[in-house]
Amino acid sequence: MFVAKVTGSVVASTKVDSMVGHKLLIVEPYRIDPSDRKRLVTTGRTFVAVDTIGSGEGEYVLIVQGSSARLTPETKTLPIDAVIIGIVDTVQLDGGTVFNRKDAS
Repeated sequence: MFVAKVTGSVVASTKVDSMVGHKLLIVEPYRIDPSDRKRLVTTGRTFVAVDTIGSGEGEYVLIVQGSSARLTPETKTLPIDAVIIGIVDTVQLDGGTVFNRKDAS
């Protein structure tokens, strides 16, 4: 499981039947900055993930990949490798807050 930021969306008008109606979002994984543990930085990678919770662009989300992506009731029959399973409210580390959703607005 990892934290990522939603940076965009993918529209695919032609896809396998089981994927019809599922929102696809572009997510960019983030990590704790090793030189300043008080902030998140991008890993420089991007993924397409199925959104199961109604997240949107600019939000930090929780992602699972691989076989774990198919363990939710919404995704158990989908041919997917990444799914959004939560919207991040806060990230805390070493007794401090690295990210707070309320402050990001």
